Amino acid sequence: MIGVLVSGSGSNLQALLDAGLPVVAVAASRDGAGALERAAVAGVPCSVFALELHADRAARDLAMADWLEGHGVELVVCAGFMQILTPRLLDRFPGRVVNVHSALLPAFPGAHPVEDALAAGVEESGASIHLVDEGIDTGAVLRQERVPVLPDDTVETLHARIRAVEHRLLPRVVRELVTA
Repeated sequence: MIGVLVSGSGSNLQALLDAGLPVVAVAASRDGAGALERAAVAGVPCSVFALELHADRAARDLAMADWLEGHGVELVVCAGFMQILTPRLLDRFPGRVVNVHSALLPAFPGAHPVEDALAAGVEESGASIHLVDEGIDTGAVLRQERVPVLPDDTVETLHARIRAVEHRLLPRVVRELVTA
């Protein structure tokens, strides 16, 4: 049973849903995230865990972990979740929290990997699926796929090609984790 953490439009959530994976709960970091609508359309329970509604990040993560466990979640997938997780959540799902990242880790960790890759002038970037730890994109990499950076690429064009890889790669890795 999969719980998905989201912050934005939910295109990676949609890829998981379209792959027929057992998504049983969606937790968002902010109200109004497009992913919430995708979850509602799919009939998946969802809830918002905005930081400002909790005493601190640890309290938010404890509440989120309780909610996820209450829905039978065994694997947590960060699919565009743009906030750092604390041990309050990570310790409840040891080795069972994965993230999708729009770069070839360990290169370009953080919130702006596509922009950072273009600014660095690299010839290739890509997508990484990795375990989540207490660092910023520092967990063990499970799978990566390379994407060439073209001479006329913009943030939008490169990100679109990387996102297409993410939508294929993330469901594949998650399926392997669920069936292992």
